[in-house]
Parts: sequence; C-alpha cells; structure tokens
Amino acid sequence: MRIRISLISLVLCVAVSPAYAQNLSPQQRQAILDYQLTLPAAEHLITAMQAMTKYLVSLPDYQERVRKSMTMSAADRIAQLETDPKAAAILKENGLTARGYLIGVPALRMALLAAQGAAAPNIVASPANVAFAKANLAELKPKMDAADGIRR
Repeated sequence: MRIRISLISLVLCVAVSPAYAQNLSPQQRQAILDYQLTLPAAEHLITAMQAMTKYLVSLPDYQERVRKSMTMSAADRIAQLETDPKAAAILKENGLTARGYLIGVPALRMALLAAQGAAAPNIVASPANVAFAKANLAELKPKMDAADGIRR
C-alpha cells in the first residue's frame, strides 16, 4: 500500500520525474519558474498533497486515473480537480486553486531537488525558489518525504 501511495503521490500530485519535466510545455515551464515559494505556501502544498493522495487512493478507479492523468493537458487536469467535489474541497481547505496546486507542487519538488544538489536539465527552478528551498530544506524535506510515503 505504501508503494501505491507513493506512486499516486508521484503521478497524480504532479511529482517531478525526468519524463514529466521533459514534457512540460513552455507555458508550464514558465509558470513553475514564476511560482514564488514561501513557507506558508509550501506547508499548504504539502498538506494538500497528503490529503489528495489519501483521497485518490481511496477511489476504486485510482489506477485508471493515474494512467489517464499522464496523458491529460494541464487545462484538463485543472478542470478535473475543479469538478471533483472532494478534490476541490481539499484545495479550498488549504487555500489553493487547482492551478496553484498543479504548478506549486512541481515548483516545490524541483526547488528541493535543486537545493539538494540535483543538477539536471529537467529540473526547472527559479534561483529564488532554490534559495528558499536551501534555507528551509531541513524543515521541508522530511515533510515532503512523509507526504510521499517515504520513511526515514
């Protein structure tokens, strides 16, 4: 079950993998670069990720949702979150929009990867977000790992 939760978190919660980052449209890439991370925003994103993962794993068709989400456009993923009452409620509880969530999670992930020294052409992070991640790595990394179902 922990592996499934991590997989859902990585795919449906817009985790960053080389394949995902390579498939970013120029608009998505720019949106990630423009996203400004703050500690409250990061906390809201991580809390929403945990709740969203728990919710999605509870659905009987979650595996099909994973497959489908991998081929959806950004606009379709936003619409899917906005029209799902439970997903929309999770976002609202955390002060997030669907777009903010779908851009913020990869912005946070890639900034954390860059802060840990990952240097790959697929990592898209603004210098300000990398600096933020470095300054808050000790606090955010364990929370992000927990959200992904990774035990220390």
